[in-house]
Formats: sequence, C-alpha cells, structure tokens
Amino acid sequence: MTEPRPFKIPESVLVVIHTAALDVLLIERADKPGYWQSVTGSLDVVDEPLHTTARREVLEETGIDVALVGGVLSDWRLENLYEIYPVWRHRYAPGVTHNAEHVFGLQVPAGTPVRLSPREHTAHQWLPWREAADRCFSPSNAEAILQLPQRRAGA
Repeated sequence: MTEPRPFKIPESVLVVIHTAALDVLLIERADKPGYWQSVTGSLDVVDEPLHTTARREVLEETGIDVALVGGVLSDWRLENLYEIYPVWRHRYAPGVTHNAEHVFGLQVPAGTPVRLSPREHTAHQWLPWREAADRCFSPSNAEAILQLPQRRAGA
C-alpha cells in the first residue's frame, strides 16, 4: 500500500535563467506541450529557505548546478500572488486557490549546457529576453522577464 502524496505547498520560486547578453532559458512543460516557462517549483517543506528552493529547482529541472557553473543567483525581492490554474489545483490541499511566487534571477555563462528532467520538460531554448517574454504562457513569468534589463542594470 502506498502513502498518499502530500499536497504541494502554495509557495514557490520562479527563476529567470539568463546570460549576460540577456538571452533567457525557457523550458517546455511535459504535461502541457506548448507551455513555455522559466524554472518554477514549490518549497519541499514549509520552512525551506527560498534560495535553497531556487537552487534545487534549477538543478532538478535543467541540470544546472549554480555553484559549479559560477552562476549568480539573485533574489529580486518580488512576490507575485496568483490564482492557481484549475487544471493544477488538485495538487494542493482542498480550498487552496492561490500561490505566492518568489522571483529570482540566475545569470549563467553563455553556452551553459542544459539537461532537462524528461518527466517535467521536453524541450528548451535560449531566446532574447523580449521573445522569451512573448513565448511564456504565465503572465507573472512574462512580466519577470520584461523586468530583466532593469534588474541587471541594478546588479
């Protein structure tokens, strides 16, 4: 007999992975072909530090180890509260309809290899930031990418 899967915590990270030239990595969801996004993922435990969640999700979804590639992970101190799409609400406890998303940026060297988790994502692409924003299905993800030039200028 298997244990029931615990519900997802309605707090997550969004990590905009980019190069110095502002090319942005997008990954296509395996469960929704045509849905392109940046790295996202929920906390594993309620008190998991957000930086830890961000590093873990980047490694799980792209194979990029922030420490090994010399990447610069920055907390943008931006939180989006959004309604969880109905198609994914079953993953959360009954009655949970909203998620708090914390935005991070991760600058990596151009040419950083990407190794996707095939159960989560089927394809990846590096796009100039404006094209990447246009390709995202999530409005909060697109908005974060549109902020990238300002965020980089302040870095």
